[in-house]
Amino acid sequence: MHKKRLLWQLYPSYLLITLVALLVATMYASSELRKFYYDQTAADLRARAHLLEQQIVDQLASRHPDQVNQLCNRLGEAASMRITVILPGGKVMGDSEESPEKMDNHADRPEIIGAMAGRSRPAVRYSYTLGQYMMYVAIPIERDGKTIGILRTSIPVTSIDEALGAIRLRIAVGGLVVALLAAGISLFMSRRISRPLERLKHGAEEFGRGEFSHKLPAGNSLEISALAATMNQMAVELDKRLRTVVRQRNERDAILSGMVEGVLAVDSEQRLISLNQAGARLLGIDAEVVRGRSLQEIIRNPQLQKLVSDVSSKGEPIDEEIMVSTTEERYLHAYGTILHDIGPPDAEAPGIGVLVVLHDVTQLRRLEKVRSDFVANVSHELRTPITSIKGFVETLLDGAMHDPEDAKRFLRIVLAQSDRLNAIIEDLLALSRIEQDAEKDQIELTRGRIKDVLTAAVAVCQPKIREKQIRIDLCCDDELEADIDAALLEQAIVNLIDNAVKYSPDGQTVHIEATRTDGEILVRVRDHGCGIAREHLPRLFERFYRVDKARSRKLGGTGLGLAIVKHIVQSHGGRATVQSSLGEGSTFSVHLPAYPSKQ
Repeated sequence: MHKKRLLWQLYPSYLLITLVALLVATMYASSELRKFYYDQTAADLRARAHLLEQQIVDQLASRHPDQVNQLCNRLGEAASMRITVILPGGKVMGDSEESPEKMDNHADRPEIIGAMAGRSRPAVRYSYTLGQYMMYVAIPIERDGKTIGILRTSIPVTSIDEALGAIRLRIAVGGLVVALLAAGISLFMSRRISRPLERLKHGAEEFGRGEFSHKLPAGNSLEISALAATMNQMAVELDKRLRTVVRQRNERDAILSGMVEGVLAVDSEQRLISLNQAGARLLGIDAEVVRGRSLQEIIRNPQLQKLVSDVSSKGEPIDEEIMVSTTEERYLHAYGTILHDIGPPDAEAPGIGVLVVLHDVTQLRRLEKVRSDFVANVSHELRTPITSIKGFVETLLDGAMHDPEDAKRFLRIVLAQSDRLNAIIEDLLALSRIEQDAEKDQIELTRGRIKDVLTAAVAVCQPKIREKQIRIDLCCDDELEADIDAALLEQAIVNLIDNAVKYSPDGQTVHIEATRTDGEILVRVRDHGCGIAREHLPRLFERFYRVDKARSRKLGGTGLGLAIVKHIVQSHGGRATVQSSLGEGSTFSVHLPAYPSKQ
């Protein structure tokens, strides 16, 4: 339905009321004026009739019709009116305008009937004799108490109507002027009433846009002023409450955004209400894009969907571990509970959905697996030399010790296994010592040249390098420096060079390069060996992790060398990485933080 402005509702109403009032007043005045003129004319005709009555009586008593008619003509011409004398039977004796012989019997005329009854009443009707509207007044003519005739006077009402028309024209012109003035006054009054309301409307629109600092002006009327004051106070209260809501929302969003745990909220129809950044990251979805959509549509995980359904149906908290697959497999501990609406403190808040808190336990599961693998690996690594030592000692005790050749051979094996066992324990102790010193910040770093460390590491590995006729390609700027523990860093580089020499074919080249790039010192050790499959790379720096266990043990490794490298580099504030492909060799890199270079 089309809605009009208040101005165009008030103004036409005021104008219509004014025009109707003017029209009614004009019609009433015209009617009363006409009635007044008619009454005045009737009274004048009656008075004239009474003035002529005596003259007519004398002629009527003589019973000479010609004399009566001549008298009517003379008097009618002198008085400018029509005079008619009628006998009680209705016969016309004389008339100033027409011959009596041509006139009908007038006994049925209303004014004649009234006069005969003693009531002199004016009558206005169309005269067929004269062809115009006339006003008639008749009085009885009496002599000696008897009515001997009727004297009727009349004049045309055309002059009265013309006078009334002129008066009506003046009234109409005056009414038009009054109507124009009333229209202007109505428009002014309508605007005066509607303008404060329009200002209130514009102020309310400002409030709707959040401009609560805008103040509504007080109107001239008590009601508008009170309404403006009430709306201004309402704006102040709304501003306070909105600021409170925004602050609480920002606090909530800040808390949810800063949480490591993912928070997921759905309504009673399992449509997403809220999801924080951690939850979106854990589930691999965009929280803003999926808001308002169903849980089954955005998260295709039967375990999570079942947990939400169970919590919703049972109304009890449930926690369990679920696995989700995004870019990688994640293990999440999910705790679901009923999401309650905020109600009065003494009322039980109804459930409006389900709240799920997700905690990423993937790292914990990985650590548990690493620990389990470490225990299994260290047990296996220790059990192998111990079993070998025990076996050969038992063999010696069983009589082999009496054969000098066998005894010497078995004792060499026992010695080799003891050395291997000692190497494992030494590496474990070294690794433990590095971790403890790093945790206690007991590793002191001093400014040192990287090339000196690399040269010393190559010197340590020279026996194995010569044995396999490996060529070493060392490339490092003499001025390249970093904050290091030279002994520890040398140990890490020795382990990398030792591995590169072990897994390189005889006569190959091992490249050692140190450069400064992107705010860090990068040391690379690259070989041309057999390479490492991609699936082994993420776990290559774990303790006792071996790609080819049989070959690694044959080459004399303890399985802890790369783990020691990783922890030494981490104690320097850096990281260790590896790039490798089967058949193309491997590149182990040490990334160390670099201090700003001199300009």
